Amino acid sequence: MKHFFNRRENIVTEALDGLLLTSSNGRLARLDSFPDIKVILRADWDKSKVAIISGGGAGHEPSHAGFVGKGMLTAAVSGEIFASPSVDAVLTAIRAVAGSKGALLIVKNYTGDRLNFGLAAEKARAEGFDVEMVIVADDIAIPGINQPRGVAGTLFVHKIAGHHAERGEDLKTVTAYAAAAAGDIVSLGMSLSNCSVPGQAHEDRLGADEGELGLGIHGEPGVERIALQPVTDIVATMVARLTPTLREGGSHALLINNLGAVPPLEMTVIANAVLSSPLGRRVRLIVGPAPMMTALNMNGFSLSLIRLDAEREAALTAAVEPHAWMPAVERHEIRIVAAPRTSAGLNGANGKAGENDRNRRLITALCQHLISQESELNRLDGRVGDGDTGSTVASGARSVLARLDTLPLDRPAATLASLGDILGTSMGGSSGVLLSIFFTAAGKAMADKADISAALLAGLDRMTFYGGAGVGDRTMVDALSPALLALASGDVAAAARAAAAGAESTKTMMKAKAGRASYVGERDLAGVADPGAVAVAGAFGVAASLALTE
Repeated sequence: MKHFFNRRENIVTEALDGLLLTSSNGRLARLDSFPDIKVILRADWDKSKVAIISGGGAGHEPSHAGFVGKGMLTAAVSGEIFASPSVDAVLTAIRAVAGSKGALLIVKNYTGDRLNFGLAAEKARAEGFDVEMVIVADDIAIPGINQPRGVAGTLFVHKIAGHHAERGEDLKTVTAYAAAAAGDIVSLGMSLSNCSVPGQAHEDRLGADEGELGLGIHGEPGVERIALQPVTDIVATMVARLTPTLREGGSHALLINNLGAVPPLEMTVIANAVLSSPLGRRVRLIVGPAPMMTALNMNGFSLSLIRLDAEREAALTAAVEPHAWMPAVERHEIRIVAAPRTSAGLNGANGKAGENDRNRRLITALCQHLISQESELNRLDGRVGDGDTGSTVASGARSVLARLDTLPLDRPAATLASLGDILGTSMGGSSGVLLSIFFTAAGKAMADKADISAALLAGLDRMTFYGGAGVGDRTMVDALSPALLALASGDVAAAARAAAAGAESTKTMMKAKAGRASYVGERDLAGVADPGAVAVAGAFGVAASLALTE
């Protein structure tokens, strides 16, 4: 896989410097032991309170350095990618930030982290520092394991410990709150890919239709592979594993964590699925969805839950300085506000339905054809645009079919106006707006004079005026314009031939002057027909076939 980096050996240090350069008003700093010892700490730290230190291997960004700041971590110690920091690095961090109230180390339950942080703690104690350590083992993926992994639930401990330290409480109290929290957290991850480490050869161990349940944050294999399925079913499987591990009664905070590469759109779909599940009824506070404890570019997510009490709720909702922490929000229902109601549309577009068998057959056939071409049009658009023409057109066609019984099919002008209303609402993108303009203007012209050919040409005129595209610009107009001109003679077959020829001509147009294809180079456009023009040609072909059978 491809990555953005300079040299593999410098990626972590350059990333940490990038964080420091973009942090709020220089409130973060690094020790001058950098880059051999990579410690990020609060620039304003005065050692008057308990210091909270965490860390581990890089690759989990924004963890751990992204959570350094008032109200959370005092310092973060970073190793190389997925490698624990050294004993000397951890000990240096303790020496740098521990004052008379001591320091708490928060460690994820991995052997390297336990040993390096543990030995550093012992050496620090020998030097006279007051140091405690809390180990987080929140992963429930492997039932009955003696040493569960520490994963994203660790962030709850960072937040709770940081809150109590900021309040000035002593080390014993801060440690007690952190340890109790660590014992009440459960987490489970799910991914559609393993991660790719910059500078290393990558091989995805999962098949095209497989996902992995319970994998670790370093790309370790999961507990089991599962078939790719709708998010609701994936979440249901995770909920079934998580629910038995929760204590009866009480409410919980939920952290929805992006493991690195899930698009925000999909993360909110996941959030909706989780909060709509039976588990959602037990959630009072929500953190995320956001990338908070990632595994480089893993295409997966994890769910972490902690049982709430008054102290934890106060700690988790307290404001903090680090921007990487997503403020917790209370679980709430979706608010619905009534949309403005409009009167009947142009020419009764929203008025009384009417029946006409011929018009019904034509519209049905056209819509069914466009839906059947969804994948092919998306394929073509993937070559010259953003790959969604088929889906956009099919969405509009499905909406028309769904409202077919409400259309004034016996009144052509009103039918055209109604189609404009439907497509303007359901299609989205520029295609939806352009076709809405086309049918709306055609409906107006048809109401003024009952001439369907002239009305459609009037619609084309308005569409090209507002859209700015003309013949030769490599758009749907290249098929639509010659087809409508041919239709003026009353010959539907001639119109279909003209549309097909127009669509074919776009294959040799090496420069698009409108639409997404206008951003694509000549090499990528060569030999590829414009998908909008292809859709128009197909529609006229269907209309011609129907005309021959009537």
